[in-house]
Amino acid sequence: MVNARIRKTVRATQAKVGYIGPPADFNYDHQHLGTGPETLVEIAEGRHSFSSALSAAKNPAIIIGAGIFEREDKDAIFSVVQSIAAKNENLIRPDWNGVNVLLLNAAQAAALDLGLVPESDNSIESAKFVYLMGADDVDLDKVPKDAFVVYQGHHGDKGVYRANVILPGAAFSEKEGTYANTEGTAQQTVPAVPTVGDAREDWKIIRALSEVCGVKLPYDTISGVRSRIRTVAPNLLRVDEREPAMFSGSVKPESSSKVSATPFGVTIDNFYMTDVITRASKIMAQCSALLKK
Repeated sequence: MVNARIRKTVRATQAKVGYIGPPADFNYDHQHLGTGPETLVEIAEGRHSFSSALSAAKNPAIIIGAGIFEREDKDAIFSVVQSIAAKNENLIRPDWNGVNVLLLNAAQAAALDLGLVPESDNSIESAKFVYLMGADDVDLDKVPKDAFVVYQGHHGDKGVYRANVILPGAAFSEKEGTYANTEGTAQQTVPAVPTVGDAREDWKIIRALSEVCGVKLPYDTISGVRSRIRTVAPNLLRVDEREPAMFSGSVKPESSSKVSATPFGVTIDNFYMTDVITRASKIMAQCSALLKK
């Protein structure tokens, strides 16, 4: 989706695109600037030819892949990006935030808005009770073998085989829901088809479970849930409205470490198997098999 928007912008405005990472095929004109973070350092220090293009741009943007978070030098890389932003006043201003992180997992943007973040990077490794609610991309090898696991979701993904209890949830096509896309714009949906079998909407499962546990939640309708959302993250109820740029600080405090010489890698190795629905699709399985050939 993001690539399609970039292509549309390039075709409409002849925007200049620079790319840092492993060689890749794009369907629009671009410059392959390099393969690793050293190129970012060159741009930050004004030693790269693309530095002038960035400084001359009216609305420059930097899109950072989520694979950065898997690197040991992530703090140093974000500090370099901050240096680039500091030297290009058009990159971050009151009406424009050009520094973006392309998140890897679905629903992650809305989860961050709601404050749903782990206590630490290794919190799951010491957990005794794990509740997977639509979390189909968790590394289950990190879950302790003696942990009690509850899986709430649909399509019977890999979490099902590790779960002690399975609570069947409704797919996006079966429920009324609120979603935030990758740029943070909120969208609402209505059911296209009825739920299957014992599946229920996620909030109804949590509501029923709270009553059984003796901590009854005061949400009996979808409007009640949205009323609570309004107090936590009101932007998620401003449907189809693009949120204004409110960011004015540093993307990362100064880091004393240096960037590694290790090139950036590929985060997604199989485009056809990136989520629970495509992994359950026979057609996508065939596409995946052809891709591997």
